[in-house]
Amino acid sequence: MTDESTVQFTFALDDPELDDERRQKIASKLLREIRDLDEVEKADRAEDLNPEAGSKPGFATLIGVLTAEVSIKNVKGFLSFLGDRLGDKPIKITVKVGNKEVSIEAKSREELLEGERVAKDLFAAMGGGNV
Repeated sequence: MTDESTVQFTFALDDPELDDERRQKIASKLLREIRDLDEVEKADRAEDLNPEAGSKPGFATLIGVLTAEVSIKNVKGFLSFLGDRLGDKPIKITVKVGNKEVSIEAKSREELLEGERVAKDLFAAMGGGNV
């Protein structure tokens, strides 16, 4: 792997007090901001990998769930950005490097930044060495 390897983050607010409409508004605003970040290679709404039978193609996105591909060297900056925007709101994150993935539930900025260690550990396990 090279220094240009990316880490894929899939994340959503995990606040049971938010309804789907509010969750979607937060995600839409956050997606616009994430797409403007230099640290992010690609960002989009997360696709539902198991859509209901009969649903239209292209409409199988998950409400309030986003994905972002970030180069391994920019993971800390990206997670700091999320921490700044989401504060101490509960969030679920899946960190994926290659074919390995780990899920994290964070309730604080500090727990969110734990994702950096997880991403770098996964990268190292995939043969990427130290970053």
